[in-house]
Order: sequence, then C-alpha cells, then structure tokens
Amino acid sequence: MVRFREDRRSDFYLAALAYAQSLWVGRKPAQAILQLNKAWSADLIGDEVALTQFPAPYRALVWMLGRDLDGAFLGNPVRHFQHLATRMSGARSEVRSWRAWACFHLGETILDPDLFPRDLRQIEMEDLVIPSVPRVIEALALRGWPDEAALVEDLLRSMRNS
Repeated sequence: MVRFREDRRSDFYLAALAYAQSLWVGRKPAQAILQLNKAWSADLIGDEVALTQFPAPYRALVWMLGRDLDGAFLGNPVRHFQHLATRMSGARSEVRSWRAWACFHLGETILDPDLFPRDLRQIEMEDLVIPSVPRVIEALALRGWPDEAALVEDLLRSMRNS
C-alpha cells in the first residue's frame, strides 16, 4: 500500500480490497476492516470501472461482521467507526466521515450492543451527537459515489427486516 502514497485512485481502491480479502482469509478480521477503510478513502469520482466491478464495500463489511469468527480478533467495530468518523482528517475527510458513520450504523444493526458498545465516554466528554441514519444517507447521496447512499440504505433496510 506504500506505493499508493500519492495516487489513491482505482489501483489503490482495488489493492485495498484485495488486501482486505487476504487479511480476512488469514483470520485477521480487524485488520481486514481497516483495509476496507482505506478503500473508502480512494480518490474516485464514481464512474471508474473499478467501482462498477466492485461497488463500495459495504456488503463486504456486513458480511464480515455477520460471520462467526471463532476467536479471531475483531476489536469493536462500532467504537472504531465512531472514532474514525469523529477524528477524520486529510483529503475528502467530510465524505469519509459520513462513510464511517454509515459503517457505524451497519455495525450497530448487526452486532450485539452489549459486546460492541458505543464509546459513551467520548459521547459524554465531547457532547457528541451521533447522526441519524437518514442524515447519513442524505449526506452520502450529496457527497458520495453514485448509488452509494442507496446501497447503504438497502443494506440497513434488509438487515432490519430479517
């Protein structure tokens, strides 16, 4: 991933996805999720072949979070995405923050809140207001890749109906 330090376009996106898959197969789910984060940071406008072939990896995240990990280290994805969303910096930080909030809501929908709680200390200390799902969807529709908001909305709807 070092070779992509300056160029974070399609090849970077595909490399991040491939590396995430490799880490998952190697039973490193927490690190695999970190690579999905990198994929979401790619400098894509939405019409790239890479995004057509491999849409924003929300389905991959949902799939990962829904698996029995049999002791593999997952960390706390809900807390991770909360921290990521509130501490985002660098290029395209606003849309990347909204993507982290989308992942936060996906995680909360899938994972047991007793095992994977929010960071209540951060919420209290920073007077943090978690953006609602409709607000996240709206922001992704305005700032995200084409069909990204619809993908997140569909995933959340299908998980809540199952």
